[in-house]
Amino acid sequence: MTDSVTGTETQFLTLHGKRRAFVKTGSGPALLLLHGLACDSTTWNRVIPILAKKYTVIAPDLLGHGLSDKPRADYTLGGYANGMRDLLTILGIDKVTVVGHSFGGGVAMQFAYQFPERTQRVMLVSSGGLGPEVTPIIKLIQAPGWEQVMRVLTLPGIRHVETAALRALSTYGGGGLRKYTRDLDEAAAIVDSWADRRTRFAIRHLVRAVIDWQGQIVTMSDRAYLTETMPMAVVWGRDDQVIPVRHSSNVAALAPEASVRVLPDSGHFPHRDHPEEFARLLDEFVSTSEPAVYNRAKFRRLLRQGSAAEPTPLVSVGTA
Repeated sequence: MTDSVTGTETQFLTLHGKRRAFVKTGSGPALLLLHGLACDSTTWNRVIPILAKKYTVIAPDLLGHGLSDKPRADYTLGGYANGMRDLLTILGIDKVTVVGHSFGGGVAMQFAYQFPERTQRVMLVSSGGLGPEVTPIIKLIQAPGWEQVMRVLTLPGIRHVETAALRALSTYGGGGLRKYTRDLDEAAAIVDSWADRRTRFAIRHLVRAVIDWQGQIVTMSDRAYLTETMPMAVVWGRDDQVIPVRHSSNVAALAPEASVRVLPDSGHFPHRDHPEEFARLLDEFVSTSEPAVYNRAKFRRLLRQGSAAEPTPLVSVGTA
């Protein structure tokens, strides 16, 4: 299957008995692009052609998403990190710069934690794991009756009206209204994907693994000290309505050496809102930072020091 936007072919392989879809294109240092909750690799379509001029780009559909299988399986961060390790191994790629958007940011951090010897850098894009707050819409996915409601709302006639309205609204609004409508085209694609009951099953189980009624469960705060050995960059959209932009300020407490860029006129998908600027920032990050080199003795020392210290608290700075 060839994508009409990027001209790249979606490839497939079977891993642990489950079919995985992914895009692999370009040549040069390897970038692993991880999409967010209920999205797929097409979220990177606007930046893949730019990045592929200089890098080997691998953009998978995470299990339970896109064209990958949606089985009854392990939808935890650790399970996803293991799957990415195995995918890269089959592709013959030993080390990568990991770029994670939203939920994919949580997977990126987990990958770096589990496999530091294979991680050169981490870029987090409007990422989970940096604070508890998240849009109530995602919390509702775990609510009793969500599956039954979605089954009705994604019936063909109803779904087409909903998605058409969302896409129309995504181009509407100026000034202060624009920040609320900008990402509705992505919301329409998500609603379309939920017409598949297997996708709804996977997303529901995934959400339960990382979010409860109080917000995000998973945090990098207790392991932030490990970023001492790992170059990290953070990119956020100023108008993000899914995960508050103020979470980007938490990075200063969690990983003081990380670079943080907040893009104006951008929502939860800065890589789609400003693809050329995003690609430039990623290229600058890779070009100006030395790749992490795994040192077992140093990692052991950090773990010993960190285990004796109090976890770094997450703080809320500014407003969304």
